Amino acid sequence: MASDSPLYIGFDLSTQQLKGLVVNSDLKVVHAAKFDFDADSKGFPIKKGVLNNEAEHEVFAPVALWLQALDGVLETLRKEGLDFRRVKGISGAGQQHGSVYWGQNAESLLRNLDSSKSLEEQLEGAFSHPYSPNWQDSSTQNECDEFDAALGDRKHLAQATGSKAHHRFTGPQILRFTRKHPDVYKKTSRISLVSSFLASLFLGHIAPFDISDVCGMNLWNIKKGAYDEGLIQLCSGAFGVEDLKQKLGEVPEDGGLHLGSVHAYFVERFGFSPDCTVIPATGDNPATILALPLLPSDAMVSLGTSTTFLMSTPSYKPDPATHFFNHPTTPGLYMFMLCYKNGGLAREHVRDAINESLKDTPAQPWANFDKVALQTAPLGQQSPTDPMKMGLFFPRHEIVPNIPKGQWRFTYDANTGNLKETTDGWNSPQDEARAIIESQLLSCRLRSRDLTENPGGGLPSQPRRVYLVGGGSKNKAIAKIAGEILGGVEGVYSLDVGDNACALGAAYKAVWGIERQPGQTFEDLIGQRWNEAEFIEKIADGYQKGIFEQYGQAVEGFEKMELQVLQQVAEKGDGDDY
Repeated sequence: MASDSPLYIGFDLSTQQLKGLVVNSDLKVVHAAKFDFDADSKGFPIKKGVLNNEAEHEVFAPVALWLQALDGVLETLRKEGLDFRRVKGISGAGQQHGSVYWGQNAESLLRNLDSSKSLEEQLEGAFSHPYSPNWQDSSTQNECDEFDAALGDRKHLAQATGSKAHHRFTGPQILRFTRKHPDVYKKTSRISLVSSFLASLFLGHIAPFDISDVCGMNLWNIKKGAYDEGLIQLCSGAFGVEDLKQKLGEVPEDGGLHLGSVHAYFVERFGFSPDCTVIPATGDNPATILALPLLPSDAMVSLGTSTTFLMSTPSYKPDPATHFFNHPTTPGLYMFMLCYKNGGLAREHVRDAINESLKDTPAQPWANFDKVALQTAPLGQQSPTDPMKMGLFFPRHEIVPNIPKGQWRFTYDANTGNLKETTDGWNSPQDEARAIIESQLLSCRLRSRDLTENPGGGLPSQPRRVYLVGGGSKNKAIAKIAGEILGGVEGVYSLDVGDNACALGAAYKAVWGIERQPGQTFEDLIGQRWNEAEFIEKIADGYQKGIFEQYGQAVEGFEKMELQVLQQVAEKGDGDDY
């Protein structure tokens, strides 16, 4: 490719680092740089990127830290030899739900940046409040209760905004801010999300929210395409609806909108071209879904310490246990998300118990777990007349569903609908190797079953493909069982983009925003250029006739099991909302 061909930068402003990834029009990564907040910053007494006020359950980050990081990443890219003149577009990903409070002189300071000084030197005084609440913050229980009640109950709030109220969501955070810091709030001219804050720095004026990231606030009525009047009234506290609307600003619908050219500061200090264009930055979860051209009904399962299930879908069917967002690039599509606290940790507990029971710790610690899981029949049924074995295994308090830590084992007769809590017939811990995988994936299937599409050919509704990412994505046993439970007419794939998914998704968004033809979707443009052989590997079959239907019957029993355990928890008074 010619040396003057266009380049695009995607930034990922996460909790612990800022990363910049540079790609060309063919989506090849040509440069990468990162600024680790703990290791590389100067002057901030942070730990893992944040500060804590444990007395009030607050977790927050100094906004000036991010200014220092942006200059640092750009300086590293310059030292690596990036020709900034070739950069035609910039976009970003920001940790979702965090908020930045700008002071009354913010626009003037942004507009008049001096390229001989650092961003931190010039903008530290641009904020009415020097800190940004972090997604780990849990100080807003009272405000969450008010949000859940504002439209009647949690279900109605989820119908309107895509989610029930959560501690980390920006609406409850703003409401608490109006109460704890009323004088500061009064002096706040604008409120940014972390994503729009990042775009604002490059623009030299405050950028609007992204159409997907705004859905992480509990304020945006997704079906109406506007802020919900009742929720805005609640969130504005004593300061009035119009004041809050002015602070939040407009929300453009086009995820590839040209917000404007990069500010002269970056032209003069780093050598950007004056025609480099800023594209709306989005949240980290929406950016992840852009890291590969997911088609409608494709599913992505992140198998890390926690478990996250993502799907691109044309169906909007919200529930208090799930999250829906507008798709970050494609009108008419939504991003469906499930977040589980229990994932790798639960699987590791079973793995360790199996190794201990066998008195064997192999060089590959998962070898025994995988062997036992694959030797165990689906749902522990040696014959079709045997009851199905299923359970819940939560070393941590789970939020989907809202159940405290514990273990529950059941048998289920799909023919009679009889569900029985019992350990009879369970060979522990061997039976639990397959059961823990089944438990986690049956929950995903239960909650996504109304969102998948019929692939035709007489096949039942299911994902086109299932992509596995994260630490467990290379595990062949998990992949095989994932295909059996979730289906996937084209199979199960391991997606390996390392820890670059958010930055890659942001960079791809910039490519699409600049190079798209009229009416060309993100999926069309990126799909044509994306070389899947570089990133994905088929590791298991998907749909298998008979087994998929067997698990379909199990879903009904699994749902009954969850409801029974929820009832037990409620009767004991052990539940905790968050």
